[in-house]
Amino acid sequence: MTILPILLFTLSFLFFHQISSANDTITQSAPLHDDGSTITSKSGTFELSFFNPGSSTNRYIGIWYKKISVRRVVWVANRDDPIKDNSVVLRISKEGNLVLLAKNQTVVWSANSTTKATKNPVAQLLDSGNLVVRDDSEDEERLLWQSFDYPCDTLLPGMKLGYDLKSGLERKLTAWKNWDDPSTGNLSWAMELTSDPELVLWKGSEKYHRSGPWVGLGFSGAPLWRGTQLVIQNMVNTTSEVYYSYTLIQGTSMITITFVNQTLNVRQRIVWVQEENKWKPFQTVPGDSCDYYNTCGPFGYCISNHSPNCDCLEGFEPKSQQGWDTLDYTQGCVRSDPWSCKVKGKDGFRKISGLKLPDTTHSWVDRNMKLEDCESKCMGNCSCTAYTTLNASGGSGCVIWYGDLFDLRLSDGGQELYVRMAHTDSKKKTIVLALSITLPIVLCALLLIFCVYYRIRKKRQEKTMPEENKEERTQEDLELPIYDLDTIVKATNNFSIDNKIGEGGYGPVYKGALATGQEIAVKRLSGSSTQGMIEFKNEVILCAKLQHRNLVRVLGCCIEGDEKMLVYEYMSNNSLDLFLFDPTQSKILDWSKRFDIICAVARGLLYLHQDSRLRIIHRDLKASNILLDQNMNAKISDFGMARLRRGDQDEGNTNRIVGTYGYMAPEYAIDGLFSTKSDVFSFGILLLEIISGKKNKGLTYSGNTYNLMAHAWRLWNEGNLNELIDECLRDSSSFIVPTEMFRCIHIGLLCLQRHPDDRPTITSVVKMLNNENTLPQPKEPGFLIHEVSTDRERRDTTSSINEASVSLLKPR
Repeated sequence: MTILPILLFTLSFLFFHQISSANDTITQSAPLHDDGSTITSKSGTFELSFFNPGSSTNRYIGIWYKKISVRRVVWVANRDDPIKDNSVVLRISKEGNLVLLAKNQTVVWSANSTTKATKNPVAQLLDSGNLVVRDDSEDEERLLWQSFDYPCDTLLPGMKLGYDLKSGLERKLTAWKNWDDPSTGNLSWAMELTSDPELVLWKGSEKYHRSGPWVGLGFSGAPLWRGTQLVIQNMVNTTSEVYYSYTLIQGTSMITITFVNQTLNVRQRIVWVQEENKWKPFQTVPGDSCDYYNTCGPFGYCISNHSPNCDCLEGFEPKSQQGWDTLDYTQGCVRSDPWSCKVKGKDGFRKISGLKLPDTTHSWVDRNMKLEDCESKCMGNCSCTAYTTLNASGGSGCVIWYGDLFDLRLSDGGQELYVRMAHTDSKKKTIVLALSITLPIVLCALLLIFCVYYRIRKKRQEKTMPEENKEERTQEDLELPIYDLDTIVKATNNFSIDNKIGEGGYGPVYKGALATGQEIAVKRLSGSSTQGMIEFKNEVILCAKLQHRNLVRVLGCCIEGDEKMLVYEYMSNNSLDLFLFDPTQSKILDWSKRFDIICAVARGLLYLHQDSRLRIIHRDLKASNILLDQNMNAKISDFGMARLRRGDQDEGNTNRIVGTYGYMAPEYAIDGLFSTKSDVFSFGILLLEIISGKKNKGLTYSGNTYNLMAHAWRLWNEGNLNELIDECLRDSSSFIVPTEMFRCIHIGLLCLQRHPDDRPTITSVVKMLNNENTLPQPKEPGFLIHEVSTDRERRDTTSSINEASVSLLKPR
């Protein structure tokens, strides 16, 4: 009888001891010891504790599903820093940082969860499986750190796989080395940032499998599900973040995870089957021989369950027939028939259905372009090899590929791809036969119509074009909508002084409103302007061809008598210089807005230099030519000075120097040599002005430096870049200089190198702005020491106040 009470007491003690060891938070006063204690999520779904993986004696701290008997660890804190004994503790430091301390108080692992002291820091395991650190005295939604930002090998529902573009944080999965060792393996799954992002499984530095781009309801390379859908997939692609995630179907109690498995070299989605008490694979990638990256080489496509696996696209043939016969497809395919770019009837497009779309590394995207416009853009560039719609489910948007097409396969539920190729001889014969009967009649009729049209058009041009500009008739035809003068006069209240919103070397700019209520900006060519019909037609022709969210949209033009006007979309916040160089207005531009403006201008230049139909050099990039809409989105304007280059041309020269002193590259201002690198130099000046809030010219800087370039270079060498930052940013007591600000100064100095070959391309600049890779050290910038101003040059130079654009005729 005396044994029973003792036994009951012992069981009660163990029971209550077990309960007391399970907490829901870690605080400074309540750390987690390696003594069997756990941290449990509120609903009891997940728990955090110490464990030994497999047969290893090493200790780690991790998270797993609490109610599942077969433990599947989904996150490990110290995966690369194993513990040799159980004398460690997980706690919150005085600074509010989550740390794992050894017996001698050395830090084994740290979350780096905060950069400032917090009043009441706590660590908590959420029901999603996310371990978070927050200040218990503040809003629960404000997190100082979360494990979801640092995944291991497992993607849980609600986790993001991809990039936070503002902070530069990359979230990717990396496999365990083996079941006994959770340290970082060489199999990883990550988002690849291209113009059309896609998920890539990497084996070391080699692509192993590619998902294909997102096409609206899923990824191009994923199979079409015919069974039960387990999850809802989600793809987000904005200027601030690019990521993939998934959520469970609403109302389901199913447990499913995705992880990378280095033992099998695959990525798997597995499901917990309660009835069988085990995890079962639901999807495995790569799933067949065609799932491996680029199995059939360029322009070849893979067919699963077929022998041989590889075939060439229609209109192509094996580059090496000998290799093809020995099942070596690495050299891929080439065109069967020769083709000639832009020669009518020599090339075209063939629709191929059911394909996984090609690797998007060398692709271009426009989310608003229609399919027929997409075809025209592709046809206009000799490097373009294929196009399709961006959103297969909605039929909207445009994706264009340049160069070879890689990693094609026939896919259940694949997309339509329009591939550029030469027309076959049989097709040509059919066309010739069909036209041979009607061609003489049609040609005669067209010739007659053309002659009549040409005479009428020539007379109209002679009536409307001033006599002094008739030598410019060889310019391209205007391709914008034409507004009559009465419409513009009514819209601007007869060019009322109250409607005037600015003036440059071109002439005044007026705000107006059309009868439809649409607000417009009207640029009116001044009679005294040195930027005459050449610049006007140049801007009209260019603007008709350019469509990009970071370029100001031109709605039309007006040419009547002596009046020449351009009609733009109205940008309610005017130009960047009015904010940047004004002591009061500059306070509106916090660093986040300034960085967004820098990135927007860089993307606009990338479109001009690379992605537009022709290579376009702006030649007058400056703060006053960057306009801001009502949401402070930046757009490049004023293409009167721009020059077109063919797709294979990078540079040119001129005896007519145009642009703005202080923004011109040395080789252009001195020798008239311009290139895309000239625009990069101007971008570097603009970048420093945005960071400092100061003009490059017209101000005196400390250290006897005559301009902002020299001032920045001196501070760089002194290691005192804080002094370069705009005072209105530094005056904020809560402002902490972000590393991306110093990175932007570094990029700006690289753009200002003396020799054009030393400057990065705008493509490289965009990449530098969006990642944290190590940058090369800059050399001394190309300073313009002084300006020569002889009487002759003063006669040949025209300019206006407020850093207006100039045109300089200079013999070379």
